[in-house]
Amino acid sequence: MKLNWAERWAVNNPLRIVEQRIELRRLRQMLPLKPGFVALEIGCGRGAGARIILKEFQPFHIHALDLDIEMIVKAQRYLSSEEKQEVSLLAGDVTFLPIKTGSLDAVFGFGVLHHIPDWRLALAEIARVLKPQGAYFLEELYPSLYQNFVTKHILLHPKEDRFNHEDLKHALIQAGFELRNSIECKKLGILGAAVKV
Repeated sequence: MKLNWAERWAVNNPLRIVEQRIELRRLRQMLPLKPGFVALEIGCGRGAGARIILKEFQPFHIHALDLDIEMIVKAQRYLSSEEKQEVSLLAGDVTFLPIKTGSLDAVFGFGVLHHIPDWRLALAEIARVLKPQGAYFLEELYPSLYQNFVTKHILLHPKEDRFNHEDLKHALIQAGFELRNSIECKKLGILGAAVKV
């Protein structure tokens, strides 16, 4: 599901970059990775997350994917020519990833799953593209945060089959993940590191 104007503003403002930098440092503490791995960022937006992942985790290469071609165009302009040597920009759907099975060491997703109508299929696809023991780093929001009286009139999200903390943790297990470490507020959301087992 593509973002509406309010969500584009929220994810493309300078405070979001500060927040992502803090989150990525925390995720690196939760589950450190050796430099030189290959990763995918789902819902990459304008490329700010990919830039921070490059700095904080030092991967060999990142595939940065977004459903919205306009976001890919923004990322093309946002990333430096040096960064673009380490980042492949892809337009695509997380429920049908254009990535070879078992080819990635890590997947990063910042507030993406709750935008996807078939979020369980997205989790299965993330598991499919990861190698065994591959890492899935996630930041996710729960419905009480984005479907309350105020935000449901401003933000655009699917209305059916939304997940809370129990639903998400169960679905992670069903997709073959073990949640290794997390920070969670059951009414708001989760920041976590899972491993494909």
